[in-house]
Amino acid sequence: MKKSVCLFAIGILVAGAAVAQGAVESPAPKSDYVSPEFLAVSADAASVFATSATGAKILRVKLADGTTTSWTIASSQVKDTPVNPTGIAAANGSVYVTCGVQAGELQQYREDGTLVGTTCVGHSPCAPVVTKDGKTAYVMNRFENKVSVVDLAARKVVKTVKVLREPFAAALGANEKLLFVANMLPYCAATNDIVAASVSVIDTATGAAKHILLPNGSTGVRGLGVSPDGKSVYVTHSMGRYQLPTTQLERGWMNTAALSVFDGVTGAYVNTVLLDDVDRGAANPWGVAVTADGKTLVVAHAGTCELSLIDRAALHDRLEKAAKGQSASGIVKSAEDVPNDLAFLVSIRRRVLAGGDGPRGVVAVGRTAVTALYFADAVSTFCLDEASATARLLAVGPAKDLTKDRVRRGEMLYNDGSMCFQQWQSCASCHPDGRIDGLNWDLLNDGMGNPKQTKSELYTHCTPPTMVTGIRPDMHACNMAGLVHIQFVTRPEEDVHCFDAYCTSMKPVPSPYLVNGQLSERAKRGEQLFRQAKCADCHKPDAKGPAGEALWSDLKLYDVGLGTATETGRKFDTPTLTECWRTAPYLYDGRALTMEEVLTTANPGDRHGETSKLTPDQIKDLAEYVLSL
Repeated sequence: MKKSVCLFAIGILVAGAAVAQGAVESPAPKSDYVSPEFLAVSADAASVFATSATGAKILRVKLADGTTTSWTIASSQVKDTPVNPTGIAAANGSVYVTCGVQAGELQQYREDGTLVGTTCVGHSPCAPVVTKDGKTAYVMNRFENKVSVVDLAARKVVKTVKVLREPFAAALGANEKLLFVANMLPYCAATNDIVAASVSVIDTATGAAKHILLPNGSTGVRGLGVSPDGKSVYVTHSMGRYQLPTTQLERGWMNTAALSVFDGVTGAYVNTVLLDDVDRGAANPWGVAVTADGKTLVVAHAGTCELSLIDRAALHDRLEKAAKGQSASGIVKSAEDVPNDLAFLVSIRRRVLAGGDGPRGVVAVGRTAVTALYFADAVSTFCLDEASATARLLAVGPAKDLTKDRVRRGEMLYNDGSMCFQQWQSCASCHPDGRIDGLNWDLLNDGMGNPKQTKSELYTHCTPPTMVTGIRPDMHACNMAGLVHIQFVTRPEEDVHCFDAYCTSMKPVPSPYLVNGQLSERAKRGEQLFRQAKCADCHKPDAKGPAGEALWSDLKLYDVGLGTATETGRKFDTPTLTECWRTAPYLYDGRALTMEEVLTTANPGDRHGETSKLTPDQIKDLAEYVLSL
């Protein structure tokens, strides 16, 4: 078997790293929605703090009666521009909030919303983790693929640790000796034998990191939680069965929901269990939490609007039996069988409704599960000890009629796995945040046996035709076909128009390769090479969409010698280069992990740009320019 490039590596530690700060930050767009997303618990456990993902504020919600107060989150670097929070933690009577993109910050507040101080932490911060002594914070820089280590007293980044790809969640293990980081997407060529996201395990004393692959097909890693004693770590993600043609959905044929377990003391991977049932999927697992007594593991399912309530002792008993080769669930008799057993959690897990649409962040307060309901503009509470309990809804925003808002309804449907046949997946299962999952899929719209990369949905409305081979005439036809041939359902035409509206509304994130919002000196040199190498002949710099979007495409199909096997001689769509920094691996089959590979080893005969005569340094210049778009 070939070794994946993302099996294990040592993280890079930079002592005293200076964090480049841009003076550019886009204000949070005005929104009628609150969109609660991540949660933290107040010191007295009487309230939860919730990030308002589209409202540029933090909410404090009293659990007893739902009384809600809030404060606005603003950038201290850019004239107090309102920015949306991206993560939250509470410790030692303080609330820590990450916010911003280009001018990212970690802000510390008292629980009454009084700002204590701000630390500049670089591009796209999220998922803050604070040590028990309140001296150190770890911040995930999602799109810079690193962890910033913050000295909270000095309010400065003192170290950075490289991780793999889009760190999205994190937690400290036993005695805070290891930091576990959930990398959201695979970092490897899609043609590898194993394609999966990884969990980075960082030694907090030395900064050394190892990257542990999740099972093949793992992607969309959204949640990471830890037991009260730190000895067990739980990671939620999807598992794409991408090796199979998408001819059906039964029994998790295409996508399953998973929970991976790690040893919080040693950092070792333990095993992965499926959160679905045999004939009923549990799409898009997100937040995960453990009750303070350690008895119950709670998982939020964003796609099916449910919670999984798992008997934690029984789960570990079954995992231990499987590790010893004993019968665990009545079906599996080895550890290797566990990740494929849809019955592993039978009798030790309850599935209950979360109380509203879009459950994401979840915390446990005593024996109560508290969940942020993104699309319901509410927080729900669920008593774990009442067999007949139902979720109690605490509204944090006024009720809205989504039939009058195609964009918001489209976003909700895009993330809704409950409308899929047997609830196995949503559009977001393969297109997290409307982008890519890093996998090749053998969709049937252009035949069988020719898997291709998941494409980003960004600018699909103005770059027809769609799909890698241009098999669909436009975005509307593509969205309609996806419902029928991927989710195996027929929906009203209005739903497809809502999908269209949501996809059209997507905006690019500024590239982390920019410096103060501008091209770096290397990228400026690359801009000249872009024309010299004739990249601009097809990826036209002056091509604009209806709203002035920079398309970087002539909207034509070409055979540039990339097709292999049954795809030899095939013409492929000229994709937009906007936001290509976040869409690796590249080319129709994902064979190129980096942009440098696209320009060199994956460009025989100079048919995909005249790059063979460029020096290695010029290749780096050109690559950085393209990645800055």
